[in-house]
Amino acid sequence: MMTSCYRMVLILSSFLPCSLTQSMMRPGGLENLKIVDSLLRNYDRRATPTNTLGEPTDVSCEVFIRSFGSISEKAMDYQVDLYLRQHWFDPRLNHSDITQVLDLNDPKLVQAIWKPEVYFPNAKEAEFQYVTVPNLLLSIKPQGQILYMLRLKLTFSCMMELNKYPLDDQICTMEIASFSKTMRELILKWSPEPVKLSPEVKMPQFLVENVIAETCDDSAVLGNYSCLAAKFHLHRSIGFHLVQSYIPTILFVIVSWVSFWMDVEHVPGRVALGVTTLLTISSKSAGLSSESPQVSYVKAIDVWMGACTAFVFLALIEFTVVNYLWRRASRNRNNMWPSDYFIPEDQKETNKTETEICLLPLEEIKNGCTGVRVENGKSSPRTVPLCDRSKRWEARYAMAIDESCRFCFPLAFLVFNAVYWWYYLFQT
Repeated sequence: MMTSCYRMVLILSSFLPCSLTQSMMRPGGLENLKIVDSLLRNYDRRATPTNTLGEPTDVSCEVFIRSFGSISEKAMDYQVDLYLRQHWFDPRLNHSDITQVLDLNDPKLVQAIWKPEVYFPNAKEAEFQYVTVPNLLLSIKPQGQILYMLRLKLTFSCMMELNKYPLDDQICTMEIASFSKTMRELILKWSPEPVKLSPEVKMPQFLVENVIAETCDDSAVLGNYSCLAAKFHLHRSIGFHLVQSYIPTILFVIVSWVSFWMDVEHVPGRVALGVTTLLTISSKSAGLSSESPQVSYVKAIDVWMGACTAFVFLALIEFTVVNYLWRRASRNRNNMWPSDYFIPEDQKETNKTETEICLLPLEEIKNGCTGVRVENGKSSPRTVPLCDRSKRWEARYAMAIDESCRFCFPLAFLVFNAVYWWYYLFQT
């Protein structure tokens, strides 16, 4: 007889929810279930717990964030996996015989009890967790205290200011508000520990510096509904962009300065170096533009890439000016005298000269010009000017520009770096 009764209990327990089965197996479990059934017999889940008292029901909320990530600058949103806990007092579920916490996770039984109708105003997508069972729990504590907890995966919108990208700090907000109950019926409050982050929460590009829990004032938009807001202060880590963007572009700019130490007459090498660095930094800038968010205003990375491209382009323009001046000076030297200028008048027909004339090398243009004395047996000595002072300034200017740019370009780039990092890291 005892064996058959024990089998019957096992068969019935297999059809009950897990939490209720555990309550039944504990001492006093059957009595607690009978108490819950008696409390729900005349229970109206449409009315707020303090409706009969003429007071709004206070609901304290707290959020435990399990994961925080997928912050997208393009979509202006972020994803979180969180546990939402809500506490309130329901005098209708207060019974003197309830001496321990009753955990109920049966969806039908939980649906029979009043719960705050809250939602997330700035959520773009929401997903309730069903694996392997519905992730919700309602606990009835002694003296009518209720705990309602559920697990959600949410995607919140985050309107970011990207003027300082990628040296920026962002504030992303998570809002919780009452959907159908005004403040005359329901008031939401933060618990003493409103927002908790799991120690395992780590993001690849951001650090959570601070979390501020406050009440939000959206009465003009939402109406007279209670609203809570949690603001996450995020600081972007610069390590990724420093390795992928800043250091490579600095090296490209430095490589473009190598042409200042190359010979002016080495045209193919200087042209190839200037064009290669310009195309490389242009392709790098285009790649960063496709990866960064598309906004109508100028970002910090745009200022940096534009300045680096300008430095490389100016180095190429500098060589163009220097090469033009150098070639012009060479052309003036070659076209200064006719082919028979050094032949005496009485020997032009025989094409013979007693003096061998040698033109000065090109370097003499930089140091100044002299004259050559031509002696003839029949003609008086005369001084032949090998160059004109009005024709040599191009070469001197060309070499002076090259020498000055060896110091001016690095100095200008250092000044730009000082102003750039000071402004975006400290001033703004």
